This record gives sequence, C-alpha cells and structure tokens, in this order.
Amino acid sequence: MIGLLAILFLLVPIAELYVIVQVAQEIGVLETIGLLILVSVVGAWLAKMAGLSVIARFQRTIREGRVPSAELVDGILVVFAGALMISPGFLSDCLAILLLLPPTRALVRGAILRRVREGGGFVRVVSSARFPGAGRTDAWDVDSWEEPPRGRPTIGP
Repeated sequence: MIGLLAILFLLVPIAELYVIVQVAQEIGVLETIGLLILVSVVGAWLAKMAGLSVIARFQRTIREGRVPSAELVDGILVVFAGALMISPGFLSDCLAILLLLPPTRALVRGAILRRVREGGGFVRVVSSARFPGAGRTDAWDVDSWEEPPRGRPTIGP
C-alpha cells in the first residue's frame, strides 16, 4: 500500500505537469493559466451545488428514518472532488468534475457500496474500559439496522 501511494505521489504530479506543458505549447501559457482558473471556478460552483444537493438528500433520508449510506458516500465523493479541484492540473480537474456530475458520481457510489456490502456490511464495536464488559467486541449488521442483542452493556446514560 505504501508503495502504491509513493508511485501515485510521484506519477500523478509528473502526468499533471506533462499535460499542462502540452496544453501550454498548443494554446499558449496565459491561455493555459486562464483555462486552469476557469475550470477551477466552474468546479467550485459544481462542488457547491453538489454539496447542497447531498445535504438536502441526507436530511430528507434522516427524516424518513432510513440510514443515509448513499448520501454519506456522495458527501465523501463531493469532498474528494473539491480536494482534487484545489490541486492545479487538468487531469485532477477532469476527475473532480466527473465526480461532481450526478450520473458519474452514482456509478462510483454504486461500486463503493457494492464493495462495502461484499465485505460483509458489518460494523465492529469495541467497548471502552470505562464501561462494564470492557474489551469485549460486539458486531451487528448495519444493513438491516438491528438493535444490539439484549443483556449486553450499552454506552450512554
């Protein structure tokens, strides 16, 4: 995993610089800088609109009493896209704009949720030393959102 991250931190900036240089050779340096600024402004506007939409859907889902798993993933993807917009470069901006568009974000969200569900859909809860039964691990399926089994210590008042 560390090797993959090291390669990404080396290769992605090199690829970004290569594309910027190629675009600058084709259309000019000032035009390239202007295009990077324009793409960032459009991306910031898209991030704002997507973020507001995700917040509204999240609130609606909570009011309906459902677990907002899709909305949480969407929120994470919008934040990730916003972070990509901060870094200068056409490749990262293109990826960010794709993540901000609802149809492509829905495809990525579906893939992420499938991967999570294939992983078991379980949450591991480890009790703290402050509470009775410290050190014991309880797990339950959050897809069906069942209450934890009775007779076990609960956290809270």
